Amino acid sequence: MSRVRKELDFWAVLFGFRGSALPQVLPHALFFTLFAVLVTAVHLNEALPDLGVEVTPFELAGGVLSLLLVLRTNAGYDRWWEGRRLWGGITNQCRNLAVAALSYGADDPTWRDRILRLTAAFPYAARSVLRGESSEPELSKLLEPADLARVLKADHAPTAVALLIGESVREGRERFGVDGFALLRIDQERATLIDHLGGCERIMKTPLPRAYRIEIRRFLVFFLVSLPFALVLRTRWLAPAVTFLVATPMLAIDLIGTELQSPFARDSLNHLPLDDICAMIERNVLAMLHGIPGERPEREIAQPPSLPSETT
Repeated sequence: MSRVRKELDFWAVLFGFRGSALPQVLPHALFFTLFAVLVTAVHLNEALPDLGVEVTPFELAGGVLSLLLVLRTNAGYDRWWEGRRLWGGITNQCRNLAVAALSYGADDPTWRDRILRLTAAFPYAARSVLRGESSEPELSKLLEPADLARVLKADHAPTAVALLIGESVREGRERFGVDGFALLRIDQERATLIDHLGGCERIMKTPLPRAYRIEIRRFLVFFLVSLPFALVLRTRWLAPAVTFLVATPMLAIDLIGTELQSPFARDSLNHLPLDDICAMIERNVLAMLHGIPGERPEREIAQPPSLPSETT
């Protein structure tokens, strides 16, 4: 079964744990369930005080809490989807930059080779900034030693790669007489890459307000702790089971809303597949160079693993 069909299969999704919030929320749900067992045992013991309370306030509070959780989840999903759109833009701009360089740039194999490899390196440099991890293994396959040293020493690796692309464009103008229109066209594509990366950094550095998350989580915990006192009047010994059934989805939605705020972090649930996207861009860009007669055959082009098609 293909990966796409597996993702659409009802039973595979139902019993799958990959990307699920259940393993993380299950311990918290069991805590509230055990507390409900204690409340139920005390309530049904005739020798102890009656702990039951009217359920109507909890019906109202549950509706308000559900609305708050949905609103925060939607806000988190907006950030996740915007991040995916920005990386779709990075993908398209890298392709556009490569096409512009090959169509309008210098008719020199060495110049073409360098600017396309710099283009393929930009997504890896962007990923290193967004995830706070090194992309040296991938960059070392694409860049010349001098270029690699400059990128690794730079305070902001993607900007260093963009600067090297700009220098290549200037070299094409000065050494090979690249037309001014072509120079402008290529430089516009390079500048747009920086714009897309700036949008990603905005998402990374400005999460939803902490006070908003704290108050919702406090409200959620207070609701789940007090819920068994209302359930014991109607469900008696079933109160712990009902508490578990209520707590699990609420805690999962709370966790998903929190995790979606960080679409680039590798340890986040359902983070964006930046590794696959970067490898796909590298394959697409270098394939353009590899398919042009007269390019340097002695330099082997790195072939990333086969990847599923991406929609940008």
